[in-house]
Amino acid sequence: MDVISVMDDALSNKIAAGEVVERPASIVKELIENSIDAESTSIEISLKEAGLTSIRVTDNGKGMSKTDATRAFERHATSKLSNEHDLFRIRTLGFRGEALASIASVSKVELWTSDGEHEGTRVQIDGGAVTKQEHAAFRKGTDMTISQLFYNTPARLKYMKTIQTELGHSIDIVNRLALSHPHIAFKLSHHDQVILQTAGTGDQRRVLSDIYGMAVARKMVPFQGENADYAIDGFITLPEMTRASKNYITLIVNGRWVKSYAVNQAVLDGMHTYLPIGRYPISVINVTADPFLTDVNVHPAKQHIRMSKEGELLNLIKTAVNEAIKKTVIIPDAIKREPAPKIMSEQRTIWNEMKQTAPSNTFRSAAPKPQEKNEALIVQAEKKLDERMYNNVEPVIQEEPQQVQPEYVYEEKEPIEIVQEEIEEEAANDFPSLVPVGQVHGTYIIAQNEDGFYMIDQHAAQERIKYEYFRDKLGKADESERQMLMMPLIFHYAGNDKAIIEENMEKLNDVGVYLEEFGPSSYTVKEHPVWFPKGEETAIIEELVEQVLDVKKIDIGKLREETAIMMSCKKSIKANHYLTIADMERLLSDLSKAENPYTCPHGRPVLIHFSTYEIEKMFKRVM
Repeated sequence: MDVISVMDDALSNKIAAGEVVERPASIVKELIENSIDAESTSIEISLKEAGLTSIRVTDNGKGMSKTDATRAFERHATSKLSNEHDLFRIRTLGFRGEALASIASVSKVELWTSDGEHEGTRVQIDGGAVTKQEHAAFRKGTDMTISQLFYNTPARLKYMKTIQTELGHSIDIVNRLALSHPHIAFKLSHHDQVILQTAGTGDQRRVLSDIYGMAVARKMVPFQGENADYAIDGFITLPEMTRASKNYITLIVNGRWVKSYAVNQAVLDGMHTYLPIGRYPISVINVTADPFLTDVNVHPAKQHIRMSKEGELLNLIKTAVNEAIKKTVIIPDAIKREPAPKIMSEQRTIWNEMKQTAPSNTFRSAAPKPQEKNEALIVQAEKKLDERMYNNVEPVIQEEPQQVQPEYVYEEKEPIEIVQEEIEEEAANDFPSLVPVGQVHGTYIIAQNEDGFYMIDQHAAQERIKYEYFRDKLGKADESERQMLMMPLIFHYAGNDKAIIEENMEKLNDVGVYLEEFGPSSYTVKEHPVWFPKGEETAIIEELVEQVLDVKKIDIGKLREETAIMMSCKKSIKANHYLTIADMERLLSDLSKAENPYTCPHGRPVLIHFSTYEIEKMFKRVM
């Protein structure tokens, strides 16, 4: 007896809906992508009950004719492809021809549309069946409402999460699409409350500000790069502005938002040693490539794509991100920095005058027993500053009497604009010249200059210095830097571990681990680099071999990085270790020569700045 039959359209559409329509956010995505493909410049999304009750998407795009208005809901109906060759050069977001049919099969649909040349059309669809089609007055564009989602598939409905969760997914989708198409004005509302609104000016940084806020957008730096196949650009937050999830990394390929674990990892690799453990940046990466190099037809919801020459792209992203972060000075302020008043420049002048005439130890004001002459000089400097401050008060009172404060008056701050020039100007500064004055709890060095004072984490500082030293050593295979051991070290491993070790033996040699077979399940080490931290040789070799065993096939670059981090951490000065002033000076001098003196290899800040103005303000010396 024959048992195979062909499914009817209603059943096949509902099955397809299981892949395409995962939740209300899936519908929001499909409808917005259709609006984008229709060359819309304005798209409004209105939700009720997070979309479970109603999803309405209105655009000013090309619209549809009367025939297309119903044909669009048929299975495999599309205006994006004409033959199989078009599959290899897809430039539109929608192309599979099953989204609208799948959506209509599990909901009720009302469509208003017009192509601007003919009378508009109104279509009603219930569970995939057209129940009404009529002429209707409508301007050019499309207005589609999806209601009662999953009303005829209650099993799917019960798997929906809370209203807040489902709304969060839809907001995330609209955010990504707004970033992908900054030239389109988006408006998202829930029960008539506006959640997101963009201007559609084409400025991606402005969209970032609309989504994440002005404070985040100002902490983002641009990056760009290009090779023979790909061109990239985008923005990424400085390490001081991070999140606890990778979900804030947005990848856009030829205008299509997609997900990619490999690209996320490339971004993190580009910020290696700048990010604290478990923290991630907010970033948007725009990739432009020949559509022939990308295959977008590998996922039902089109959320993943396959890219040719992916390795070259990942390396380009990693390098571009790393260069953008490296050239930016990263010294966190203890208090959010405000533009200092012009009069504060007088402090710098006085400071420099005093430094030229005072003894060398005058400004180590934290010394246990300051000399009377030093105290007199400091008091004198304060008096000069007060005189100059008060001399500047009277003219300001005459011009702006309503802004007068009891003691000091400063010019009003100008509004802050989102301009990259300010960030680039800060990035041009070198590591500050610092004079150490003491320690706090044997853990933090206190140093100062004319801009205020700095707290330096001595462990993080030396960790950074030693990390860069070991990293450079690990990158050079120098036979002359090996030393023979009086007593060989012996290590034991199981048979399955030995197979992995043998496969990665050359990489272990590259990081100074020279294993020689010693019996059926053991290795011996007779020599190691002279720069291995003393007393830690066995532990270091064991940890390096464990890294190889854990990862199975490890990248030599990453192995060197992790090795350098491990070595630097083991031998850096710890907390409650008291230093002399000479030790502090030497440490700060070495730190100033580091490639990145601002974060430790784990991404934690090395130093924090307390500006003179902030200190004066805390003590009410200025208002």
